[in-house]
Amino acid sequence: MNKTSIMLVEDDESLSFVIKDNLSLNGYEVIHFTDGAQAIKSFAKGKFDLCLLDVMLPALDGFTLGKEIRKKDSNVPILYLTAKSMQEDKLEGFKSGGDDYITKPFSLEELIFRIEVFLKRKLSSNTTKQNFTIGEYDFNYSDLSLTCKGEVKNLTQKEADVLRFFCLNKQRVVKRDEILKEVWGDDDYFLGRSLDVFISKLRKYLSKDSNVSIANRHGIGFELVITNN
Repeated sequence: MNKTSIMLVEDDESLSFVIKDNLSLNGYEVIHFTDGAQAIKSFAKGKFDLCLLDVMLPALDGFTLGKEIRKKDSNVPILYLTAKSMQEDKLEGFKSGGDDYITKPFSLEELIFRIEVFLKRKLSSNTTKQNFTIGEYDFNYSDLSLTCKGEVKNLTQKEADVLRFFCLNKQRVVKRDEILKEVWGDDDYFLGRSLDVFISKLRKYLSKDSNVSIANRHGIGFELVITNN
């Protein structure tokens, strides 16, 4: 059985050694790069199950690298490693296609837990409801695709997780903390703000059908609304 392959892009020699060593001990295959330009060249040639990207990198910063990876693969989970704590910087990570972030300094136990969450979600798609009809859209959770009139939009894992939660609760108002705990396992303030980024993206993806909307319910949460023609 092939090991799970993780791309690690980190220019701090000591930190990258510790991360790679611990992930290897936990059964992962870790391919390490020290700059973004080198990493994107190798990404195009290889197959990675998850990407760990430092934000402050030489040659090509982590956010730009994340955008380039998204152009080539809309499905691979991207986890940012960042020393930045400003909310705007973290939101930029989600806007660039990232699925999650972890702020330095962090514990290796937390990092491994975050990685396992993403990989378990991939496995769980085999035992959960996978196909949904959303107005004129066909949503396939297992391959992270949203199709309308023959046009296919590939989603990130987190986008698909949020949309699936809406589909399982359509025509019902869902609270912010419900979504956050289901998709991220937490409901802190920052994640509440980052959720708005994902909602905006999903609204854009669903905009081709005027009968489909994600409505704000002020002070409560959101509702996936599907009206008849």
